[in-house]
Amino acid sequence: MPDYVLTALTEAGLMPAYRRRPPYQQNDYIGWIMRAARPDTRAKRLDQMLDELRSGTAYMKMPYRGK
Repeated sequence: MPDYVLTALTEAGLMPAYRRRPPYQQNDYIGWIMRAARPDTRAKRLDQMLDELRSGTAYMKMPYRGK
């Protein structure tokens, strides 16, 4: 996990929510963020991940019903 993602999760208090997600979702989020070619796209994707973790009801803009 890149440092900037770890920092964002920690500062937002969302690391527990991230860790509760299945491993494939954790990997998908990180890979998806890192594959962005432009910094502004990476930031947008990071913000989306944080919003989805905060709400707990979405995964990659799809409905999610986690534990």
